[in-house]
Amino acid sequence: MFFDSYYLILVVPALLFAGWAQMKVSGTFQRYSRVRAARGLTGADVARRILDENGLQHIRIEHIRGNLTDHYDPGSGVVRLSDSVYGSDSVAALGVAAHECGHAVQHARHYAPLVFRNAIIPITNIGSKLAIPLFLLGLIFSIPALADLGLLLFSLAAVFQLVTLPVEFNASSRALATLERANFLDPPELRGSKKVLQAAALTYVAALLVTVAQLLRLVLLANRRRD
Repeated sequence: MFFDSYYLILVVPALLFAGWAQMKVSGTFQRYSRVRAARGLTGADVARRILDENGLQHIRIEHIRGNLTDHYDPGSGVVRLSDSVYGSDSVAALGVAAHECGHAVQHARHYAPLVFRNAIIPITNIGSKLAIPLFLLGLIFSIPALADLGLLLFSLAAVFQLVTLPVEFNASSRALATLERANFLDPPELRGSKKVLQAAALTYVAALLVTVAQLLRLVLLANRRRD
């Protein structure tokens, strides 16, 4: 089941691309983490200013352990910045901090793709747990309807990954526009932040490719079993 020819042809290349994307974002972030922004503002400084300028004074900024564990938590109203971002004045840190604030602004402005993604999270969480077991049971016991239900639930993961792309791309666009408009970064520094965010975007593209490859593989396995 997990080492068939479809896995080798479809899933393995997608996984290799995902691994390359992860290495690229780590390498790009490390490179521009060594480039200090001329104004000396830290990731936390920039995040606070961006939030305040958008009327989001109620959103807190917290320091979280780890590397690139940065995220916006809409439930708690918190932007969490990692060790390599919170107190750093690098162009990489400022780009990441501004990106996470972009998500907070999206949430406050009811950005449609984000609203849709948040709405389907409960369904995709259930689907991610049940999809493969239902699909396998459908194949093992020759119950096509059960296998199809598994495929349907798994396809929700692909929908989630697909709608994540505009959410992430828009957050990065907002970040770069804000960094430029507020003059937080000079043009050469801004190019460094852009490269970091572009590398990070590749990881979301890779996640979608892996999910779609796996979904296509399951569809082909189901059709082969029926034949």
